[in-house]
Amino acid sequence: MANKKQKLIFLSAASHSGTTLTAMLLGAHPDLCCVGELMTPRLGEKERYLCSCQTIIDECSFWSGISDKMANKGQDFSISNAQTDIRTDATPYMLHLFKPLVRSPFIELLRDGLLSLSPTWREQSPKLQQRTTDYVSAIIEQTGSQAVVDSSKIGIRLKYLLKNEDLDVRVIWVIRDGRGVSLAYKNPSKYADAKDPKLRGGGSGETQEQGRTISAAAREWLRSNQESEALLATMDQDKWIKVYYEDICKNTGNTLDRIFEFIGVDPTKKRLDFKTVEHHVVGNGMRLDSSEVIKLDEQWQSELTAEELKGFYGVAGDYLKSMGY
Repeated sequence: MANKKQKLIFLSAASHSGTTLTAMLLGAHPDLCCVGELMTPRLGEKERYLCSCQTIIDECSFWSGISDKMANKGQDFSISNAQTDIRTDATPYMLHLFKPLVRSPFIELLRDGLLSLSPTWREQSPKLQQRTTDYVSAIIEQTGSQAVVDSSKIGIRLKYLLKNEDLDVRVIWVIRDGRGVSLAYKNPSKYADAKDPKLRGGGSGETQEQGRTISAAAREWLRSNQESEALLATMDQDKWIKVYYEDICKNTGNTLDRIFEFIGVDPTKKRLDFKTVEHHVVGNGMRLDSSEVIKLDEQWQSELTAEELKGFYGVAGDYLKSMGY
């Protein structure tokens, strides 16, 4: 009898679209677990980087347990050197092919064909898929959950996760008003990191992401959501759901009920006191904030200038309107 597929819930979105809040709300459900981005971003100085439980990442017992379970599966794993990103040890040729966002089936067929010419990719791809499966399995074993939430967001990662025959991948497309997203891109330290400056950058006090112009931010928001649409077009309709960040903030309970019904877990077990639940999340500094207040962030209305808004609309105005904003 074939092994049962591991259930993975992937959050697809532009960065700064509320996926950290969404992931932690989902991870507070007793049948789900979220550790943030499973592709594991660069942690910076691991001697200072904090797990969301406020423990230095390499001293956290949860992550030690994951390392032990991965070792039992023949995987040498440390969260500070997870090697779960598709770009891990990639050659310049592979990186060049990974760079374009996911688009039409023909373009993706061409990408796959060109990647297959790389001996490194042919060797690494099955190993990466197995490592990802083992990682999801280790988290489920560690927590006793039914599914793992991955807030990695990046489309090229989702493309290859969908090819993993050992994973049952469901997608939540999280959309946020592009003007709010663009403000966060403009100044990530101020608008997209921990409120306590000492906790920014995961505990280093320094936000790693650089700011962008509003036009560049609008382009990133537009392209990322178009990439999500391209990927979802390849999936069965019952395997994905579209959720608005604004609904998560303004109508939290009902929106969570809808998400949990989609995932297949009991909505009555939701926890709005999500910060009182023990989390072990890596990623965005907001995971380290202590407040459980869920409040819609619309600072863009006062912080973006008329000239900046004009720049945004010139790039992404039509798409913003098509999304109902």
